Amino acid sequence: MNNIRITKKFSFEAGHALYGYDGKCKNLHGHSYHLEVTVIGKPITDPNHVKHGMVIDFGDLKRIVKSEIIDVFDHAIMLNKNTPHLELAQDLMKRDHNVILVDYQPSSEMMVIDFAQKIKKQLPEEIKLHSLILHETATSYASWYASDNE
Repeated sequence: MNNIRITKKFSFEAGHALYGYDGKCKNLHGHSYHLEVTVIGKPITDPNHVKHGMVIDFGDLKRIVKSEIIDVFDHAIMLNKNTPHLELAQDLMKRDHNVILVDYQPSSEMMVIDFAQKIKKQLPEEIKLHSLILHETATSYASWYASDNE
């Protein structure tokens, strides 16, 4: 049986600031992120299986990405906890803002690496994460491919 790639698209809103950056993105700002998640696997061949003919149910993939990424990052502010932004983060949290402190510069590149790790851990063993594409704007995105990281 052939390997098939399945892709599901997601959207979420989030803010971030890039500490030490030499451009406008050093300021707190937000994006309408669009995430494309592609997995690869073989369709189920058992005609008695409720998911016969599927690599993975789109609903199952949606549940994984929603719980690991969307529910966590949507309408949150991401800040690197290893920078002076920690003080800002603590002040925002005291005011009941949804702040996520990460161990990395919250650029699209680093976010897509983080997202890949989170999603891979939740996939069934027979399904592999093939790629992630995280659009920060309509014309700018970061891509993660399993083949580049083997």
